[in-house]
Amino acid sequence: MKAKSIMDEISRHKSIIQSYDELTTRLADIEVLTQLADEESNEQRRTEATKEIESEIKVLEKRVSDMEIRCLLSGPLDRNNAFLTLHAGAGGTESCDWTEMLFRMYRRYCEERGFSTEILDYLPGEEAGIKRITFSVTGEYAYGYMKAERGVHRLVRISPFDANRRRHTSFAGLDVVAEVEDEIEIEIKDSDLKIDTFRSSGPGGQHVNKTDSAVRITHLPTGIVVTCQAERSQHANRQKAMKLLRARLYELELDKRRKELEKFYGQKGEIAWGNQIRSYILQPYTLVKDHRTGVETGNVMAVLDGDIHMFIEAYLKKLASENKPK
Repeated sequence: MKAKSIMDEISRHKSIIQSYDELTTRLADIEVLTQLADEESNEQRRTEATKEIESEIKVLEKRVSDMEIRCLLSGPLDRNNAFLTLHAGAGGTESCDWTEMLFRMYRRYCEERGFSTEILDYLPGEEAGIKRITFSVTGEYAYGYMKAERGVHRLVRISPFDANRRRHTSFAGLDVVAEVEDEIEIEIKDSDLKIDTFRSSGPGGQHVNKTDSAVRITHLPTGIVVTCQAERSQHANRQKAMKLLRARLYELELDKRRKELEKFYGQKGEIAWGNQIRSYILQPYTLVKDHRTGVETGNVMAVLDGDIHMFIEAYLKKLASENKPK
């Protein structure tokens, strides 16, 4: 286990060095292009070269920003995959619809970052939307990025479910835990588990699941409940549910050691007014504002389409600054 930890650390440093080498090469190429453009006598070719340089500079700036964030992601679990759970909060049907919008937003963000997602558990709202959904995010540094989104998210808009077209406020909470390696020692006694099976929810018709393949595991000492209905096999669902349980128990144990239980639940708090980390306002004006960092944008639709990296980047920088030794 210690050897694997050392190898992972070496791999992380090699990745940073390789990224740095690529950046210096790209910068050298831009310098050469700039020199050639300065020496170009033909106005049209000089203009074309200038446009190419501007395009290369934008790519370089993005690469530098990504590398800076990667350097901030130095936590022991930051490179791991992640499990995300969205819960509808105060607001009834409105909040269930908001939860579905957030799931779409995170799925779009993950696609843009090259992460893959898989739904593990899904509970639809009574009238519309999603009451609760758990999904995995797989990719390098998935947890490092997604941990920045843990908390309560608030939406203000004209309700599509209100015949009187009144403005409503909705809330949804997001929990994020890292997938932990099998080598990490987490004691889970069989006697501490209550395992229930039930029929998976589905679209109905010929696709309806006719067997009790979904699995719900309750860890009696902590009260943590995990559910998986992603697979047709009860055995496969149990394996994924146990992996999710291990992740949550490990996160809880880290919190106990740090004596900061707010990291696991307190930062999210009650899924209602006064606990939000970010507000998304569609009426009477358009604005998305992160209350932790002050970062905001008026392009709400782009944010709901997955353009949330500015918020994640700002929060990770703020976190690194707060944790910097004084």
